[in-house]
Amino acid sequence: MTLEVEQLHRERGLLLAIDNGREAWEESLEELARLADTAGVEVVGTVTQRRHRPHPVYFVGKGKARELRQDRGDAGAEVLLVDADLTPTQQRNLEEAADVRVVDRTGLILDIFAQRAQTREGKVQVELAQLNYLLPRLTGKGTELSRLGGGIGTRGPGETKLEVDRRRIRKRLGVLRKQVERIGKRRSIERRHRQEAGVPVAALVGYTNAGKSTLLNALAGAEAFVEDKLFATLDPTIRRVALSGGRELLLADTVGFISRLPHQLVAAFRATLEEVTKADVLVHVVDAAHPQREEQMVAARRVLAELGCADKEIITAFNKCDLVADRTYLEERMAREAHGVAISARDGEGLEELLRLIGERLEQSLVPVDLVVPWRAQGLVAEAHGRGRVLSEEFGEQGIALNARVPDDVARRLRRAAGVEEAPVE
Repeated sequence: MTLEVEQLHRERGLLLAIDNGREAWEESLEELARLADTAGVEVVGTVTQRRHRPHPVYFVGKGKARELRQDRGDAGAEVLLVDADLTPTQQRNLEEAADVRVVDRTGLILDIFAQRAQTREGKVQVELAQLNYLLPRLTGKGTELSRLGGGIGTRGPGETKLEVDRRRIRKRLGVLRKQVERIGKRRSIERRHRQEAGVPVAALVGYTNAGKSTLLNALAGAEAFVEDKLFATLDPTIRRVALSGGRELLLADTVGFISRLPHQLVAAFRATLEEVTKADVLVHVVDAAHPQREEQMVAARRVLAELGCADKEIITAFNKCDLVADRTYLEERMAREAHGVAISARDGEGLEELLRLIGERLEQSLVPVDLVVPWRAQGLVAEAHGRGRVLSEEFGEQGIALNARVPDDVARRLRRAAGVEEAPVE
């Protein structure tokens, strides 16, 4: 009964896209429909126009924009969802021509993130992204900022509501940026504590809905939230996983990527996404059964490059292999990856091989150190035991003579503590 009531209240949306004859616009439109469903919108129709490039004023042609008024009326649509990032001018003119609220791709994704954010940290980062998106779009028409609070009592003589709204947003943005800075500092402290505990970290990355949370649950026996929706996971989850030889690994599940991920989100979630940049190894989870798997891999790697992770060695886990009929594709595709493995997080196929690859990559990423660690920095020796492989250690008056293979960041700190100059490491 509850589900039926919710369905009755689903907003009705009309999709709009441009067929430029070149890009995979149909696949992108299908993804927009999934985004709409995730946001709670019932798609009641689709409108397309064949154009080489978007119209600078209306996105579609002026005549088509006016036709949209009739189209959305016939479909009973309450919102027009556009499969593109609109300029403020395009969005405003399209709304006036079609006489309906217009939401572009970025606005829709931001709305989904706002719905999915559960923690205080996630909500702060989403609000920061939303306000950065909203500020250049304020026109004074239908602006509702009452939920932001504050600022009204300081209105100056003759100041318009639009100017007040803009000033309130800028003030709120300042508050949010400081909160995000504190989030970054706190996460940095948490990472340092994990490093001191001596446990390496692997981050699960990849396109949204590729099965990262299911994989985390399978490897760690965790209970991370899983749903067949885009962006089911927003707040990062970290769990312990046992490796061979008695070693342990911290496995981090991160927010999914998507084609044309809004830059506002990348910027606002940088503190959270640093879990990816600081990880010892990345596991790129790919939905091997998805028709656009290649395009999704490209999109995910583009985001990784934007985060500064392009040079990191990555294990590519082709998930949902149990749903792939053509195993020849998987074999050929994995052969093109430096480190590839076919897995099924659902039935457990390939998971042991994945853990073996992770262990190998952790071992091969280690660098040698042979030095005396002063007693005041003996905590680094414990970290060397946990995150690396200690070959020998001898206790003396000056400190601990350590011969080990450790991650590069640990090696740098060991050298600083021992007063050894940095040198290139093979």
